[in-house]
Amino acid sequence: MSAATTRSRTPDRLCVEAVDLARTAAEEAAAPGVVGEHVSAVAEGDRVVTHFFECKEPGYRGWRWAVTVARASRAKLVTLDETVLLPGPDALLAPEWVPWSERLRPGDMGPGDLLPTEAEDLRLEPGYSGEDVPPPNSVLAADAVTPQNLADLVEAEDAEPTEDLTAGGVAGAGAGEGPGGVSPVAAVPAVPARGSIASVAEELGMRRARVLSRYGLHVAADRWDESFGAKTPMAQAAPAPCVSCGFLLPLAGSLRQAFGVCANEFSPADGHVVSLAYGCGGHSEAAVMPKPLRPAPPVLDSMASDTFPLRPSPDSGSVPAEPEDETEDLGHS
Repeated sequence: MSAATTRSRTPDRLCVEAVDLARTAAEEAAAPGVVGEHVSAVAEGDRVVTHFFECKEPGYRGWRWAVTVARASRAKLVTLDETVLLPGPDALLAPEWVPWSERLRPGDMGPGDLLPTEAEDLRLEPGYSGEDVPPPNSVLAADAVTPQNLADLVEAEDAEPTEDLTAGGVAGAGAGEGPGGVSPVAAVPAVPARGSIASVAEELGMRRARVLSRYGLHVAADRWDESFGAKTPMAQAAPAPCVSCGFLLPLAGSLRQAFGVCANEFSPADGHVVSLAYGCGGHSEAAVMPKPLRPAPPVLDSMASDTFPLRPSPDSGSVPAEPEDETEDLGHS
């Protein structure tokens, strides 16, 4: 170890003794009563020392005011170098900043929020490019007006006589205008290019600028399998997989081989994309509800009501029969 290295690690005596100078500089940079006790003095180099003071500022627990002082060679006057607030070993620090694109999690978006998609997003790839569409205002454009388009339009719609679309019919209007001041070119609607790739793609619903790439398809499949896959606790305890459940709605395309949508309102995966190997207790064939049992007829019929007459029946024998002719003297005079 060289002598210069040894000197740089040994704190300069005059710089170490300049505690009051360092405290005054810290109090000027901080608010009154924020600078606390002197903690330590560390040699930063040859005749360069940093004094550390406690920080009593609320919210800055463990931070320290660092004031660096220095002394020129062969000089006895200590000068101020810099004052800064630095975190200590046990300082309370804010978490490391993370870009919003990495902080965003599923479910964070709310009504009115917009999530921009990067132009080079690996989950997407170019869809319909429209290469077969001719440039605008070209003779091959769909909305270009040609003599054949004019003839077809006149014949189809049985419009005004042909001379009205010629120079003779234009004389009463402005230059280049037809009857009513409307140009015949502007009056011709755009003719769709039937049979082109653009018309077929638009009819099939495939006219999208970008579609899901193979990478995006795999990422989505991994995410769905992690949430509702065969390795989840619910699937491990299920009586049967979703592939045999009647509530499963298979997806279209290549995802049909591995995923579907649950349509059981009592299932925890209702409305979610589930793996065919997933399962739950709401399987359609897990426990078929038995039909309600019909009770056997009672041995003693106690279901019907008994009739209790208000007067005894005449033929019951409990009341003597009345004579047909009443000739008994009633004792009246």
